[in-house]
Amino acid sequence: MGKSACAFLFFLLFINSVFSWKKDEFRNCNQTPFCKRARSRQPGSCSLVAVDVSISDGDLVAKLISNENTENGEKAIKPLVLTISAYQDGIMRLKIDEDQSLGPRKKRFEVPDVIVPNLSNKKLWLQRLNEEVNEGGVVSVVYLSDGYEGVIRHEPFEISVRESGKNGKRVLSLNSNGLFDFEQLKDKKEENEEWEEKFRSHTDSRPYGPQSISFDVSFYEADFVYGIPEHATSLALKPTRGPGVEDSEPYRLFNLDVFEYVHDSPFGLYGSIPFMISHGKSRGSSGFFWLNAAEMQIDVLGPGWNNESSSYLRLPSDQKRVDTLWMSEAGVMDTFFFIGPGPKDVVRQYTTVTGTSALPQLFATAYHQCRWNYRDEEDVKNVDSKFDEHDIPYDVLWLDIEHTDGKKYFTWDQVLFPNPEEMQRNLADKGRRMVTIVDPHIKRDNSYYIHKEATEKGYYVKDSTGKDFDGWCWPGSSSYLDMVNPEIRSWWAHKFSCENYVGSTPTLYIWNDMNEPSVFNGPEVSMPRDALHYGDVEHRELHNAYGYYFHMATADGLVKRGDSKDRPFVLSRAFFPGTQRYGAVWTGDNTAEWDHLRVSVPMILTLGLTGISFSGADVGGFFGNPDTELLVRWYQLGAYYPFFRAHAHHDTKRREPWLFGERNTELIKEAIRVRYMLLPYFYTLFREANTTGVPVARPLWMEFPADEKTFSNDEAFMVGNSILVQGIFTERAKHVSVYLPGEQPWYDMKTGTAYEGGATHKWEVSEDSIPAFQRAGTIIPRKDRFRRSSTQMENDPYTLVIALNSSMAAEGELYVDDGKSFEFQQGAYIHRLFTFSNGKFTSSSVGPSTAGNNRVSSECTVERIILLGLSPAPKNALVEEANRKLDVELGPLLLRRGKGPSVLTIRKPDLQIAVDWTIKLF
Repeated sequence: MGKSACAFLFFLLFINSVFSWKKDEFRNCNQTPFCKRARSRQPGSCSLVAVDVSISDGDLVAKLISNENTENGEKAIKPLVLTISAYQDGIMRLKIDEDQSLGPRKKRFEVPDVIVPNLSNKKLWLQRLNEEVNEGGVVSVVYLSDGYEGVIRHEPFEISVRESGKNGKRVLSLNSNGLFDFEQLKDKKEENEEWEEKFRSHTDSRPYGPQSISFDVSFYEADFVYGIPEHATSLALKPTRGPGVEDSEPYRLFNLDVFEYVHDSPFGLYGSIPFMISHGKSRGSSGFFWLNAAEMQIDVLGPGWNNESSSYLRLPSDQKRVDTLWMSEAGVMDTFFFIGPGPKDVVRQYTTVTGTSALPQLFATAYHQCRWNYRDEEDVKNVDSKFDEHDIPYDVLWLDIEHTDGKKYFTWDQVLFPNPEEMQRNLADKGRRMVTIVDPHIKRDNSYYIHKEATEKGYYVKDSTGKDFDGWCWPGSSSYLDMVNPEIRSWWAHKFSCENYVGSTPTLYIWNDMNEPSVFNGPEVSMPRDALHYGDVEHRELHNAYGYYFHMATADGLVKRGDSKDRPFVLSRAFFPGTQRYGAVWTGDNTAEWDHLRVSVPMILTLGLTGISFSGADVGGFFGNPDTELLVRWYQLGAYYPFFRAHAHHDTKRREPWLFGERNTELIKEAIRVRYMLLPYFYTLFREANTTGVPVARPLWMEFPADEKTFSNDEAFMVGNSILVQGIFTERAKHVSVYLPGEQPWYDMKTGTAYEGGATHKWEVSEDSIPAFQRAGTIIPRKDRFRRSSTQMENDPYTLVIALNSSMAAEGELYVDDGKSFEFQQGAYIHRLFTFSNGKFTSSSVGPSTAGNNRVSSECTVERIILLGLSPAPKNALVEEANRKLDVELGPLLLRRGKGPSVLTIRKPDLQIAVDWTIKLF
C-alpha cells in the first residue's frame, strides 16, 4: 500500500473513532491542572492586600501585594496592578494584571477587537475617593452611578458593588471568599513538571510555566444564575459543588468540536461566553463578565458549600447570595460588573460593552433548508421545485463541504456543480438565496491558490517550533489561518469578492463551520495549546476567540464584495463575546431525540441572554432519523426559534418536508407558514435587539421578573414581549401543562380563546400545533398571504392583531426597512407605534418620516385588524382623518383551522402603514 493510501486509511479510522461522544477523549477537571489546583484552594487562602489606593486619570488604582513570604524571605508573588473604571448606565470594570515595570519579559494576552470602540466615550471620570472603616476593615469607596458605589476592601482584598451608603446592600462582589489566585509568568530555569502539560498522547509545552487565574464572585439577593454558554443543560445553572452535589464537573468554557453531544451536561461545546446573569425576586438582576479567551471552568457553589467561610471572612449575614468560582488557564483579569437592576438592564449593559446584534437581512429571518449534502445541481433544482409543488415557502438552500473541489473552499466540484452562477440565479429569480460552507482548515495542496498564497505570505498559525502548523481535518493534511492578525483578516475578506470567489454571486452567503478550531488529530480534537499566533501569543491564551476572528473576517468580506453593500449573512458554529455583531450561530451537532428538542430551548435562551439573539437549533436533529411525530413537533417549535433551519447528517434518510405523507406534509407546511406569517413581528424584534441588546427569544422571567414560577421554567419562552410558546417534548403526549404568568389574560393564537394569567392550564394536545399565546395588552403585525419566499411578500398588506387587556388597551410596534442594506443606519426606515385605548386605535411614527422615500417600501397597507377581548363589541368603525366608515364584523378567528369565540374584525381599512391615522370604534 502506498504512502498516500496509508495516510487516507489512517484518516478514515481516526475520524470514525472521534466522531461520537467519548468521554475519555476530553479532559475533566482533574485532568486539567489549573482547574484541579483552583478547586483545591480553601476559602481565605488569598494573601493579597490592597495598598496605595488612589485616583489616577479618572480611575481607582491600587497595588495588590502579598502578606506572606516564601522560605527565602521574599514575597510570595510580585505586586499586581489593580484598576477600577466606571462607565455610564451602571457598569464597573475591574482589571488586574502583572506590573510590567517588574517584568516578565512576555506581556499577558489581552483579547482585542471585542469591546466596542465607543465604550471609552461613556467612561465616568472618578473624582473622589472616600475611606471608611466598617466591620470588614478599611475600605475605599467611589461613586459609580445614581444609587450605587464601588468598594475596595484593603485587607483581606475584596471588590464589591453596593447600594449607596455605608450600610448599603451588596449587589456583586469578588474575592469575598478569599479564593483569588494569580499565577505569574516565569522564565524557565530548570526542568520540571511546570514546563509541560500532558493529556493522553499529546504534550503541550508551557514556556512560561503555569499562568492561571481564579477567583470567586458572589451575586447577592439572587435565586438563580444563568448564562455562560455553551452547554446542553438547564437555563438556571445547577450547583456543581456543595452539599448533595457529588462528582460534578464545573461548567467548562472551551470551544470544542463535540460530535453527538449529550444533553444535560456541563461540558463545553462549540462556543464560550464568560458572562453570567443572576436574578432574584427581591432585587432583580445583576451580571458579571470576564473578557478572557483561554480555557475557563466555572463552579456554581450550592448553599452550604463551605459553612465556615462566611464567619471567617466576615461576609454579610443578612443577604442571601449565589457564590461562584471562576478559573482560567491564562490571560488577564479584565472583568465587568453590571448593576442591573432589571434583566433587560443587565443585557443592555453587557451589549454596551460587547455590541448589540447585527440587524440581519429579512430573508435570513425566514426558513432555511439544509443538508450534508445536496448532491449536485439537479438535486438542488429538484428540492427547490418540490417546495413550489407543495406550496411550502422557504428562502435559503444550503450546500455543505461536498460541493467543493476536494474540500478546497472557494471552489466548486466541476462535475457536480458545473454552473454555480446559473444555479444561484435560478434561486434568486424566486427571491431565494444560497449558502455555501467555508471552513478555517486550508488543504495543504500546492496547486490550491489559497494554500499557496497563505504559505508564501506566512499567514498560517505556527507550531511550537515555528513551522506552519499541520493538522488533519476534512481535506486531510491542513493548515489554519492566523485570524488574530488584522492583516490576514483583511486578506481573507477579499477572497469573498465575486471576482475572487469564482462561481459566486451577490445572492450567495456563507457558513463557517469547524472553527473552534477542529483538528481531528489534535488534543481534544483541537489545536495544541502551545501553537503560536501573531505576536507570539500561545494558542492556549486565545483558543476560545479563534472562531470569532474567523467569523469577523468572513462577515467583513461579504460587506466589501461588489457594489450592493448588502448586510452580510454568516452562520458560525464557534462563538465568543461580540459574535452577535457579525451574524448567527446554531447549537451544533444535535441528535434526533426528544431530549435534544427539549434542551434546544434553554440553549437558545442562554445565547440570547448573553448577547447572541440570532440563534437556533437544527430542526429535526443533525444525527439520526426522527420519527414523524418528533419531526413535526420540532418544526412547530423551530418556527419560533430566532434562526429557523432544518439540517441533517449525510448518513440520515432524506427528510424534506414532503417525504412523510400528505398529513405530515400539511403539518410541517403549516408550521413553516406560521413563521412567514409572523415575519414582520420577528423583524421588528431583530431591530429591537439591534438597538437595545434585548433578545428575540426570552426567558419568561425577563418579561415577568417578579414571578418566581418563571425563574426555572425553560420549557416555555417568550418571543418578544407578546408571544408565549410552550414546546411539547414527549412522545404521544395527550396533555401538557402551560403556565401563563402575569395578572392579565392570554389569547390562544389559533382560536382567540382567552386564558387566565397567573395560572397553570392543562392543555389538551393536538397534532396540528403547539401551545402559543398572545399576551393581553399587545399588538402583533402579521402578513397572512403566503408566497414562495419572504422577498415576494415585500409589498403584501398587513394584518394587525390587537389583544386587549382588562383596561381595554394594547400597544405594539412595527419596524420596516428595505430588508437588506445598511441604509437604515441613515434613517431609511419606517417605525410605527400602534396603540389602542378608550375605543381608539392609533398609528404614529417613532422614527424619521419616510413616507414617499423610495428607499423604503412605504406603500403597504393594512388589510385586516383583529381585536381579541373587546367587550362590549362595537358596531361601527370610523377613520377619523377621512371621516370614512369601515366594515366591522363578528365571527370566529378561523386561524390555522381553529375555531373559538367570536372576535371583532375590521376588514379592508386600506390604511397606509407609513402614515398616521386613527380609527374610532363606537
